[in-house]
Amino acid sequence: MDLDTLIQHFFGTHDPGTLTEAEYERGLERLGIGFGVEREPSRKFALWTLMEALGVAPLPAEAFAKEPQLKAAAEDYLKAAFRMERYGEQDD
Repeated sequence: MDLDTLIQHFFGTHDPGTLTEAEYERGLERLGIGFGVEREPSRKFALWTLMEALGVAPLPAEAFAKEPQLKAAAEDYLKAAFRMERYGEQDD
């Protein structure tokens, strides 16, 4: 899934910074609905990561209660994001 395509699909623009607060909230609502009805695991995970980037994602245990592999992947994603935020880019 392409990030620009997802943003265009759910928010109706390639630049969410141009949206009014009401338009942005409607886009978040559409994104949440899209996540809720998505059944294909990789697409569902992609939508969750976008929601996480926007600060509206449910916790992995809630988002992927019936999908243990996706739950583990989401937890790993959050750990990596925390490390990047806290310590910056790391060479391993």
